[in-house]
Amino acid sequence: MTIWQIILLASIAVLAIKLLGYLVPPRVLQAPRAARTAELTTVALLSALIVVQTLGAGQALSLDARLPAVVVAAVLFALKVPFIVVIIAAAVIAAVLRMSGWG
Repeated sequence: MTIWQIILLASIAVLAIKLLGYLVPPRVLQAPRAARTAELTTVALLSALIVVQTLGAGQALSLDARLPAVVVAAVLFALKVPFIVVIIAAAVIAAVLRMSGWG
């Protein structure tokens, strides 16, 4: 089986699962447990994506200027700083660290 056949089969499977979601009755999705699970799954997937994109470098960990920038952004978010300030601060931290030779 080639990689393109695997990609095609995976795409068909994802589409089928997505279409099956329309068959679920609304009362099931409005249940507190299902709603809470959906909310937490979204947060967990986004967090995993951030970690993989920040620390991932193929098969190895990459500890470069992105990690402190994400940490600074997380702290600023916790302090409820406006989004544009968070982005600028994280970019400045990453730029300064890269200019200093770290990462």
